[in-house]
Amino acid sequence: MSQAGLYLVATPIGNLEDISYRAVRILSEVDLIAAEDTRHSRVLLSHYNISTPVVALHEHNEAKMQDRILDRISSGEAIALISDAGTPLISDPGYKLVRAARETGLPVYSVPGPSAVTAALTVAGLPTDRFAFEGFLPSKTAARKKKLEELCRETRTLVFFESSHRIEAATRDMAAAFGEDRLVAVCRELTKKFETVLRAPLAELVDKLAEDKNQSKGEFVIVVDGYQGSEDESLSDAYKTAKALLEYLPASQAARIAAKLHDVSRREVYRLLES
Repeated sequence: MSQAGLYLVATPIGNLEDISYRAVRILSEVDLIAAEDTRHSRVLLSHYNISTPVVALHEHNEAKMQDRILDRISSGEAIALISDAGTPLISDPGYKLVRAARETGLPVYSVPGPSAVTAALTVAGLPTDRFAFEGFLPSKTAARKKKLEELCRETRTLVFFESSHRIEAATRDMAAAFGEDRLVAVCRELTKKFETVLRAPLAELVDKLAEDKNQSKGEFVIVVDGYQGSEDESLSDAYKTAKALLEYLPASQAARIAAKLHDVSRREVYRLLES
């Protein structure tokens, strides 16, 4: 039987066959499984004939459940933590529980396996030696654009999660912030029946999503090429200058002055200001 402790068990991100022998064994042996959504997780557990008791642990009750789980581990029980899909804690609850277990001196074990982040990186055809995982972008348009502007010169490959009802807006904002020629891979429904990976410059990708609405359905991982220091830099500098000038001038004049200072197209600067 598994030793007492907290087990962080990775589960499939789609295809139920993507689970390790060890993960199945651990989930069968532990005294309790803490799952983000018990109804969702019971599909996987039923598939592998796992009858271990399950309780819910999500962002709304993590603080309440924390002491209960730690007390059970302290008394000698083994408890597994799983998310709805993939590796626990990656844009999912559990961090506070793990921190508390560590601070209490209780053992924490990793049972590694599927992750949408690494799955998308491996199929995107973009550099994987250095990358930055940014999770979900802000849902509000202004906050999302601000965040993307902050990342526009990040040289590492960027990885984002995105929902179906914001995928088109997010990629449009990326095109405005990163430049229309920046390569991107939109990975949809990874390991599932309708898996697709669209890889193209951002401007072309935005058009593809607009033309085929089926490509805006499902769960998404967006992988964006890092900043290469190309001619986009002058346009980016012009855009920032124009934004600063907006406090004193109309958009058309701000774009004209910024474009002249940075030797770029006035029309492109104005388009960025209006996007």
